[in-house]
Amino acid sequence: MDLSVVIPVYNEVDSLPFLHQAVGAALKDVQRSWEVIYVDDGSRDGSMAVLADLVDKDPAHVVVVEFRRNFGQTTAIAAGIDHASGDVIVFLDADMQNDPADIPMILEKLDQGYDVVSGWRKDREDNALTRNLPSHMANWLISNVTGVHLHDYGCTLKAYRREVITGFKLYGEMHRFIPVYANSVGAKIVEVPVQHHARKFGRSKYGLERTVKVVLDLMAVQFLTRAANKPIYLFGGVGLSLVALGFVGMIFLVLRKLAVQINILTSPLFIISVLLAMTGFQAILMGLIAELLVRTYHESQQKPTYTVRRVLRGR
Repeated sequence: MDLSVVIPVYNEVDSLPFLHQAVGAALKDVQRSWEVIYVDDGSRDGSMAVLADLVDKDPAHVVVVEFRRNFGQTTAIAAGIDHASGDVIVFLDADMQNDPADIPMILEKLDQGYDVVSGWRKDREDNALTRNLPSHMANWLISNVTGVHLHDYGCTLKAYRREVITGFKLYGEMHRFIPVYANSVGAKIVEVPVQHHARKFGRSKYGLERTVKVVLDLMAVQFLTRAANKPIYLFGGVGLSLVALGFVGMIFLVLRKLAVQINILTSPLFIISVLLAMTGFQAILMGLIAELLVRTYHESQQKPTYTVRRVLRGR
């Protein structure tokens, strides 16, 4: 299989027939074998019945993965990757705000030698205050913290070569950070403007509380991409710095005692120096413990982050 289009679905019963028609029209003239993997993330509005009907009507192209309950968009994307057969994987939202007609353009860009092509909703059709402003702030923060500069991390429409998105697990809201993971293995990344439409069916599943999750996940991603394999470098570096500060403080107190006869033990700097040294030593111990945990993680059997009720394949 050349191409897999992964689409997480959660309560999108009205948009699904139009979505599949649009995906089929977009890929009709693409000179690649392709499949569409719909991951039903515990929908309760009849979406699964529509997806089962799509399998019957288009068995050559449709695969449906049904979750037992709602696990979230990131987990649905992870399941789509696990069940995809394509060498190239494209992610797409089910609400039709992303336009499937942009997929051929993204694939052409991928053929120019890039490993990741990221969509940029340059003219975004969402609420400026509650959706666009927090998104701009999050994109600026992620770009500057990770060093992977993209205008639109939140755009689901992205294309990846399979080899740059395997080997790591996705949790929380971490699907938006997949370009960061890909960059950590040397992927060539480019961003292209894509169309964005106002929502026609249903309502958005996300609010402002998602911003807090993104910030917390950003901290986790930075650790996983920079220090996960050798956490002692992070914890040990912080610990040695604190110990050094405590040592400098003690040296200052000793020199001051010798120079002007000021009691070391009565100085607040003495307590601060001792606390810095103790905290630094604890940080080093945490780094050693983290090293053991990392080795246990890598050597243990991988456990999936989702449970699948069934997989429907027409071929």
